[in-house]
Amino acid sequence: MKSQLIYIIFAVLAGTVLPLQTGLNVQLGKSVEQPIFAAFTSFLIGTIGLLIYLLVLKFDFSSIAQSKTVSPVVWSAGILGAFYVATVIILAPKLGTALTFSLIVAGQMAVSLIFDHYGLLSLPIKHINFQRLLGLTFLMAGVLLIRKF
Repeated sequence: MKSQLIYIIFAVLAGTVLPLQTGLNVQLGKSVEQPIFAAFTSFLIGTIGLLIYLLVLKFDFSSIAQSKTVSPVVWSAGILGAFYVATVIILAPKLGTALTFSLIVAGQMAVSLIFDHYGLLSLPIKHINFQRLLGLTFLMAGVLLIRKF
């Protein structure tokens, strides 16, 4: 457990920046009256930031040639990310940030249990059991409470 602590901290930290990113993207989308432009800008700035990071790391760009061997389906991850960011920008002002993210987390957990159970995309297998289903049930109950209040 102790060896995983840093990963747990980073996971929580990553979760904390999502509502902030959403709020900032919503503001941009409202200023130009186009949420999809806000999503595009978010990805553009993120791409520039990652490029700078790779340059600072002195990344060996010749290794990019190895990416030719991956399945074309793998490249859909970028589209999925764009869908996610654009959807959050559109939903947060309509549902509120807490309800939007509680629904997202519930959806993530439901699909994650399936991915874990079957080891999809070469992920480690962790079978669905009563305790995991109970955790998902509590998450869903949390969504209902957040929606009601």
